[in-house]
Amino acid sequence: MGHLYTPMKVFHYKDKIDSLPEETEEILAPIHIRIKPTNVCNHDCWYCAYKASDLQLGKDMVTKDFIPEEKMMEILDDIIEMGVKAVTFSGGGEPFAYPFLLKTVKRLADSPILFASLTNGARMKGEVADVFARHAKWVRVSMDGWDGPSYAKYRGVGDNEFNKVIQNMKDFKRYGGSCLLGVSYIVDQDNQAHVYDMLQKLRDIGVDSVKVSACIVSNEGRETNEYHKPFFNRVKDQLQKFQEDNKDGKLEIFDAYHEVDEKFKKDYPWCPYLQVLPVIGADLNIYPCQDKAYNLEEGLIGSIKNRRFKDFWFSDKSKFFKVNPSKVCNHHCVANVKNKLVLEYLNADQEHIGFV
Repeated sequence: MGHLYTPMKVFHYKDKIDSLPEETEEILAPIHIRIKPTNVCNHDCWYCAYKASDLQLGKDMVTKDFIPEEKMMEILDDIIEMGVKAVTFSGGGEPFAYPFLLKTVKRLADSPILFASLTNGARMKGEVADVFARHAKWVRVSMDGWDGPSYAKYRGVGDNEFNKVIQNMKDFKRYGGSCLLGVSYIVDQDNQAHVYDMLQKLRDIGVDSVKVSACIVSNEGRETNEYHKPFFNRVKDQLQKFQEDNKDGKLEIFDAYHEVDEKFKKDYPWCPYLQVLPVIGADLNIYPCQDKAYNLEEGLIGSIKNRRFKDFWFSDKSKFFKVNPSKVCNHHCVANVKNKLVLEYLNADQEHIGFV
């Protein structure tokens, strides 16, 4: 298998990259879109970035918002026509709590568009889970607890919820199909001693990959690093031990547990990736990324509430340059590394391009 998480994927779309600068008149379709179909969630995670009052992310999110069924079908018609390559469903809320998810993914399954979803896994069952198992590229379950009581404490749910999610993942693998089942395991001070055991449990139930990452507790990288410092090495030791004890490759570990960048300052005035991977919110607003979703003051590109997505996207290229990262994105940015790679590519001196 090739690299699942490489930032180099975008360079397989040279025409798209070349169309990004403001001085080019061409507008091409986004390659990948994140759709947040609903802001309703059946879990209440204490660290959820969209609900934490001290994080800028999600500050204008309205919990009751969801994309109406007819509008969702219109969006799907547009992105299929536009040639979008992939869609990921995410929160906001819990995608599997969206009442029209089954109809939505059946439509995508009959199209060329690849699709995937983030989920808490509690509603990943029945026909909709079967469609994902057989037709989606991947599903990633967000987890934190290591047993019933700990899981309930993290998420404000019943003590049996953990077992339900584990069972749903077991059943998902039994559906067959080629969909990769992943887990995003969020590490904090309460579960840091249980990382190894949890990885073993996930391996035993057939999970394909686990992304281990640090719980973000502040807009300030320094504060998040200080929070993790007392147990950082303990977590890294567990990850290393698991890799040494499990060399058969049955469970891929993506180790994203590292110190976060303490210097979030951006030195570029426009964001290439907002044209590559935009977000459609449950409020029918278009945002540049998940880090700026539901931030109306700094992250709003426009609205499709009263117009089609394709009409919005292909009109007035200046909208893609409203967000100035050097001024409003001096916080964690999921696209920063990719943006810098794309900008370096675009800024190569054309007179010396042959000297590779």
